[in-house]
Amino acid sequence: MELMTRNWRLSSWPWWGASPKPWRSLKAKAELNEVLGEEQKALETHPPVAQPKATTPSPGVEATLQERLALYQKAVESARQAGDGAKMRRYDRGLKTLENLLVSVRKGNTIDEGDIPPPVAVGKGPEAMPSHTPASTQPTPVNPPAPDPRVIAEGPPSTAPASSLVSAKPQVLPGPCSPGPLAQLQSRQREYKLAALHAKQQGDTAAAARYFRVAKSFDAVLEALSRGEPVDLSRLPPPPDQLPPDPPSPPLQPPAPSMAPSVPEVPPPPRTLLEALEQRMERYRMAAAQAKTKGDQRKARMHERIVKQYQDAIRAHKAGRTVDVAELPVPPGFPPIQGLEATEPTQQSLVGVLETAMKLANQDEGAEDEEDEEPKKQLNSPAAPTAQPKAPPSRTGQSGSTPAAKAAPKATSTRAQQQLAFLEGRKKQLLQAALRAKQKNDVEGAKMHLRQAKGLEPMLEASRNGLPVDIAKVPPAPVNKDDFALVQRPGPGLSQESARRYGELTKLLRQQHEMCLNHSKQFTHLGNIAETSKFEKLAEDCKRSMETLKQAFARGLPTPAARFEQRTFSVIKIFPDLSSNDMLLFIVKGINLPTPQGLSPGDLDVFVRFDFPYPNVEEAQKDKTGVIKSTDSPEFKEQFKLCINRGHRGFRRAIQTKGIKFEVVHKGGLFKNDRVLGTAQLKLDALETACEVREILEVLDGRRPTGGRLEVMVRIREPLTAQQLETTTERWLVIDPLPAAVPTQVAGPKGKAPPIPVPTRDPGNRSARPLHSLSVLAFDQERLERKILTLRQARRPVPPDVAQQYQDIIQRSQWQRAQLEQGGPGIRREYMAQLERQLQFYTEAARRLGNDGSREAAKEALYRRNLVESELQRLRR
Repeated sequence: MELMTRNWRLSSWPWWGASPKPWRSLKAKAELNEVLGEEQKALETHPPVAQPKATTPSPGVEATLQERLALYQKAVESARQAGDGAKMRRYDRGLKTLENLLVSVRKGNTIDEGDIPPPVAVGKGPEAMPSHTPASTQPTPVNPPAPDPRVIAEGPPSTAPASSLVSAKPQVLPGPCSPGPLAQLQSRQREYKLAALHAKQQGDTAAAARYFRVAKSFDAVLEALSRGEPVDLSRLPPPPDQLPPDPPSPPLQPPAPSMAPSVPEVPPPPRTLLEALEQRMERYRMAAAQAKTKGDQRKARMHERIVKQYQDAIRAHKAGRTVDVAELPVPPGFPPIQGLEATEPTQQSLVGVLETAMKLANQDEGAEDEEDEEPKKQLNSPAAPTAQPKAPPSRTGQSGSTPAAKAAPKATSTRAQQQLAFLEGRKKQLLQAALRAKQKNDVEGAKMHLRQAKGLEPMLEASRNGLPVDIAKVPPAPVNKDDFALVQRPGPGLSQESARRYGELTKLLRQQHEMCLNHSKQFTHLGNIAETSKFEKLAEDCKRSMETLKQAFARGLPTPAARFEQRTFSVIKIFPDLSSNDMLLFIVKGINLPTPQGLSPGDLDVFVRFDFPYPNVEEAQKDKTGVIKSTDSPEFKEQFKLCINRGHRGFRRAIQTKGIKFEVVHKGGLFKNDRVLGTAQLKLDALETACEVREILEVLDGRRPTGGRLEVMVRIREPLTAQQLETTTERWLVIDPLPAAVPTQVAGPKGKAPPIPVPTRDPGNRSARPLHSLSVLAFDQERLERKILTLRQARRPVPPDVAQQYQDIIQRSQWQRAQLEQGGPGIRREYMAQLERQLQFYTEAARRLGNDGSREAAKEALYRRNLVESELQRLRR
């Protein structure tokens, strides 16, 4: 008892000696001051501990509501006249609350008096304040029930001075909480809240902050009292008017550290190296989550990098590779990993390598995604449990500092991570191809794929050491034709219409997969690892969708749920069917060609001849189209292949200065010569940065326009000097995974259906994606749309990360709206709880950024907070 009493002494009341923090940003930014005001008002309106109220509304409650209603009406009018929009909105909300409470009382319903908004100043000056202060503080001791006589004998009421509390002998209140000290603490807390409100309304923000901190510190004591713990009331602060202006004592620690900190628990000794790695990864994951919850982003990122190192080590260990445990950081309290290191693998034969490939091929691909998603789930949790050990980022022990310093350069670059993941994925694809070849008794093909996979080992080793590699030398991904073909027998009861639908979906998925592989191959040759990884991932998604389609087809189920999404890609425009020495010339059509005198437009028989002065004028490449008769707008639609040399200086000179000359000619008759109707010149300098030039040329008679037009087009394989990047939007087919509750139907000769794999990222699983405010997502989407529009108006390419971010926001919004429409009341409650957490987060962020002097960031956080608050109010209605 003595120890508990000592714990609840001076350290239990943190306001003594606590120096007020600077409030410099609240004076400069009215909106941030509004955040503090709304939070204080919320604390004043809802006391932390509910007090017992009368079971039936009394006439005094109705009179109080009417008086308070008139007071708020005056306050709203006063704020409107003063032009203070923030106060007017706040008082208007209180006015609506009072009106609702008054209607409820008049109907005979019971209300909680704690829900009645507190009295406010109507802006009449300082002389009006004392009239409201007694009215607000006087009824406070009336609300609690009459105290027990035994408790009255133990201590004086709350209005007694602090010296009498100290002199009273039975100061420690054992056992469960009694109404006497509870009412005393609640009364004193309410006095400080009202004092903070009045000080803020009078413009004294320093005093308001001080009173508010004192009132806030009552929560810990009230919580301890409600748990039945003994509380020492000798340090109860005096009333607000008797509080010393400037406590001289140095600041003390907050009350939370008064409890004994929990020592990190060391798990039982591991039996295997894999178990040891998983234990240490879990400890760093927990530390990252706690650092994220406390707002320490630097420590959270550091621990996330360490978790990533452990994930790579676990993958390497599962794949049979050697793991250098000396390079991995050791958590505090954990012994070094000794005696569990894997031995050096011996040289494997073809069969041994194929067995390893079998393990990799049959390994659930969802395991890696789950390992990557678990830290995000931990970081997105609303609050970390207080009983968890404190995050160890601040350790300076000798055991883990050196390995951490060695491992810091690794995995710090996103490009290096993408490069390593790409190489590992390509090796896995080659091993799977070798396994398929062996199963088909194609030993030579299996050896070839194994040699290619082994050839990636030096690149993988260099990438793990943080060195760049030339991904253009990576062998292409092997393609299995059976992956996108319905080779199984259809299940029983499958209709012809369903079979036709299956065929259409299969064709679309095959086209999407081919497009992804083509773009991935192009970006691989360019060495662009970010875009290559993006299209590799899309190709894997197409494979997973095809597997879902195959399983449903084999079971005889209806076609799975499929939808089209808008996907925006940054692609390289290239014509792979052309060689580097080919140039295609298209003569498309003529438009309103000039008619010679004596002829009508229906009498024209037109053809076009061209002259391309390369390699020189004497050896120019010439040709002509066929004759189109009886029209002045002929459609030729002919193409001609010209020979070029991209690196030749004569070719560069020809496209920069000369181009291609066209002559529009009317075909003569038996005794008549051909007549030139006009000429046109196509400039080719655009081929420096584009691989296709399409122009509608004006037909000239000398230098005089004739009014006719000629449409032509030129193509080469790729631009001469730079790659041509384009942003394109495609309708992307997405097939939802089969639900786990689908009954198994008999399919095939053995009566067994293929097992349904557990989806790694099921869109219907709420835990796979966190919920976000739809209003905030719409705000981010609108901002990105404006940014993309600005870039396009300036004729600048849209960065791939911006396009990807925009597409992710659209997909998240669509997915979340579908979940809210179909998920029922459970997901709506979860969504509202998430909005409340985001509201608190943006409020704290706005205040913190304002105090740090980041004005623009604070304003944006405040705007997001207002969006979340508005959406939450709409849902509550």
